[in-house]
Amino acid sequence: MSGKYLVTGGAGYVGSVVARHLLEAGHEVTVLDDLSTGFREAVPAGAEFVEGRVHDAAKWLDPSYDAVLHFAASSQVGESVAKPEKYWDNNVGGSMALLAAMRTAGVRKLVFSSTAATYGEPVSTPITETDPTAPTSPYGASKLAVDHMIGGECVAHGLAAVSLRYFNVAGAYGSYGERHEPESHLIPLVLQVALGARESIAVYGDDYPTPDGTCVRDYIHVADLADAHLLALDAAVAGEHLVCNLGNGSGFSVREVIETVRTVTGHPVPEVAAPRRAGDPAVLVASAATARERLGWTPSRADLAGIVADAWAFARREETHG
Repeated sequence: MSGKYLVTGGAGYVGSVVARHLLEAGHEVTVLDDLSTGFREAVPAGAEFVEGRVHDAAKWLDPSYDAVLHFAASSQVGESVAKPEKYWDNNVGGSMALLAAMRTAGVRKLVFSSTAATYGEPVSTPITETDPTAPTSPYGASKLAVDHMIGGECVAHGLAAVSLRYFNVAGAYGSYGERHEPESHLIPLVLQVALGARESIAVYGDDYPTPDGTCVRDYIHVADLADAHLLALDAAVAGEHLVCNLGNGSGFSVREVIETVRTVTGHPVPEVAAPRRAGDPAVLVASAATARERLGWTPSRADLAGIVADAWAFARREETHG
């Protein structure tokens, strides 16, 4: 059965791919985005677009909507340390206003794009939803605060909500891919080297207790992530806040990513040794057992070469079309 959904932050990387998936599934979609980090051309054809802040969602949200998928947030860890006030305002203040607008409009279902940064330094790996939450940045803390806020809303007002926590989103879905300014994610940075837009890639530490000495991270294809959001809409239960980690269950090292980019692109990728970065854990991998059990979700695009190939196709398209 088709539904009508508001996608906040739907002009961004993950939000745009989820909006595309919703449209392909026959749903009606409205994208709300202030374009501070998103792109107007990333809003899928067929979606209604409203330019505005999530703080003002009450202007557009009405009882005709079946649910909200909430991606609108500031998401740079480093920036959050330098400008914590921005993150409390955008992420917490915006989400509080959104929940109030949903309550007023009688929209009683929410899927929230949370983050595994809520866990901070992992006490064990793979990380499960019952592990302690101890974020190490204002970004992670702001997302955890929103999770707490949603939990209270479910208990007090019967909201049906699912929070999805994930680490490294990668890959592309046709013409929908990753564009950040500045770019901080490993796969697009390594692809910039392959394209000749960057001289080399820095490897921050090669003496970690991992098979090749470099950090291991969980990479999830953006289309797999979109699938999980659609499944979460069906799995949401009134009065319950379900938290699900999303991951491949096994990670890839920095060196594996670089080597895979060399293989996929056929280009040399010079690497430069750099000191460890403070607060970089050796291994960050999420367990997706709860998502398998409750959502029926299993990633189908977990192959690193496939993830890189999709990202590479998007990067070359961007270079060609500007």
